Amino acid sequence: MNAEHFDLYTDYLISSFGPTTATGLSALLNGQLSHDQVTRLLASEPKNSADLWKIVKPLVRAVESPEATISIDDSISEKPHTDENDIIAWHWSHSFERHVKGLEFLTAYYQVAGISLPLAFDIVEKTEVYVDAKTSQAKRRSPVTKNQRYLLLLRVAVHNQVQFRYVLNDVWFASAENMKYVKTTLKKDFIMPLKSNRKVALSEDGKRSGRYQAVSTLDLPANTTCEVWLETVPFPVLLIKQVFKNEDGSTGLRYLVTSDLTLAHDQIAKLFQKRWGLEVYHKSLKQHASLEKSPTRTATTQRNHLFASLCAYVKLERLKLKTKLSHFALKSKLYLSAVKSAYAELVKLKEQLAIA
Repeated sequence: MNAEHFDLYTDYLISSFGPTTATGLSALLNGQLSHDQVTRLLASEPKNSADLWKIVKPLVRAVESPEATISIDDSISEKPHTDENDIIAWHWSHSFERHVKGLEFLTAYYQVAGISLPLAFDIVEKTEVYVDAKTSQAKRRSPVTKNQRYLLLLRVAVHNQVQFRYVLNDVWFASAENMKYVKTTLKKDFIMPLKSNRKVALSEDGKRSGRYQAVSTLDLPANTTCEVWLETVPFPVLLIKQVFKNEDGSTGLRYLVTSDLTLAHDQIAKLFQKRWGLEVYHKSLKQHASLEKSPTRTATTQRNHLFASLCAYVKLERLKLKTKLSHFALKSKLYLSAVKSAYAELVKLKEQLAIA
């Protein structure tokens, strides 16, 4: 992949406010880069986490800390009108509570001292075709589970010797296997939510005797922690209950557990709040780095466009460091400049019309 052309493409993803096409970039650069050159750029060797690490490594090394967090979650780049292939498929969306068509990917998201960076990513590939027993329709599935991808992303972070202390994730990744891997294999700590029906024992003796009960049945006073034992997890964890207001005004409950037995209730809640940065990251990829604005049609070009959007996000983080402006503020600044330029051009056209 031509580095100079790739740099121009990622700049285009940041500065664009509409569809990002090969023709559009060529026109923007007045033919400096041809349509075919952009197409060849996206059709080159597929990029992966190792390539992303080369881009993000210098910035990570400059800001990393042993107290940093890594959050892992998935997101779907919707592609409702694109033909299906190994990476454009139907995926279950927890946000919409239905299947949506698009590209699903997982990210290991690093947060420290106000900086947020994608360390590694993995695309869900549904390479196996099978016939659904209920509908008799052909469907796709991945031979690799999301929990396996979760472990892979953590292994990548450790392999790259990234400093961090806590792993944060949603309830879908709160399996006993993942907890044991973080605590016993990586020697790190985690903060994870539990489903309300997850069973816990109130002592090690209770665990040995099989005296488990659902976390929802526990009497957990506000702002306190409770040491509990989970089934098949060989160490105790701290449990807290959070009561919060949803956007619609309803009351929600969240049960959080951590392997760090030294944390207080407020520390656990504050640390887990960092996971919200993933939602901001996914939104920024889509709104500020043009993730969903490319009409790419092949698995290779779609994969490389995702990689380019990730790199554009890293560029925005660098700009945020320099300017002290958020991604939204940076994009708004670009938009205002674009509107001013368009207005000036309109004034010129009107002047020409008046002269004529």
